[in-house]
Amino acid sequence: MRDHEHSNIAGALGVALVAALLLASRPAVAHIVDGSATGGFLGGFAHPLFGLDHVVAMVAVGLWGAFLGAPAIWLLPITFPMVMALGGAIAILGVPVPGVEIGIASSAIALGGMIALAARPPLIVAALIVGAFAVFHGHAHGAELPPGTDAVAFSVGFVMATGMLHLAGIAFGLLTRWPAGRIGVRAAGVGIALVGALFLSKAI
Repeated sequence: MRDHEHSNIAGALGVALVAALLLASRPAVAHIVDGSATGGFLGGFAHPLFGLDHVVAMVAVGLWGAFLGAPAIWLLPITFPMVMALGGAIAILGVPVPGVEIGIASSAIALGGMIALAARPPLIVAALIVGAFAVFHGHAHGAELPPGTDAVAFSVGFVMATGMLHLAGIAFGLLTRWPAGRIGVRAAGVGIALVGALFLSKAI
C-alpha cells in the first residue's frame, strides 16, 4: 500500500476517533450521570464516560504515552489514575480545588497539543504534566459523588473506566509505528485540543 493511502487511512481513523468521542458523551451535560447509574461501582464506572472533556483527556494520556513509547506508554496511564484517585479523595474530604472545570478543559488542550506537536519532553516532565491535570479530573469525580454512595466502590469504578480509556488511546496510538499512522495520531491530537478549547470557552 502506498504512503498516501496509508495517510488517508490514518487520517480517516483520526477523524473517526474524534467523531466516536463526540458521540460517546452528551454535549449538554459535562459531568452528570442520570438515574441510570447513580452510585457504587457502576456509577463510578459510568461517570467518566458521560463527560466528553474527561473522555478526550483520558484517551489523550494513552495516545501521548504510545507516541512517546516505553516507558511512557505504561508510566503515564498509571500515573493519571493514581493521582486522580488522590484528587477524588481530596474532594470527598471537602478540600476545595479552584478552577476545576478550567483545569479539565486545559488538560485536553495541553495533552492534545503535545500529541499534535509531537512533543517529547523528559519523562519526568510528561508525568508531572499528566499528574497535575489528573488532580482536576479526580476532584470533579469526587465532588459529584452521589449522597450515600460507597466512596471506595465509586472510586474503583471511575479508576477502572479511566484505565480503559487510556487503553483505547494506547491502541490507537500504536499506529505511530507507521509514518502515516503518526499523521493520524497527531491529527487526533488536534481534535482533542479543539474539544478542550470548546469546553474552556464555556468554563471561563
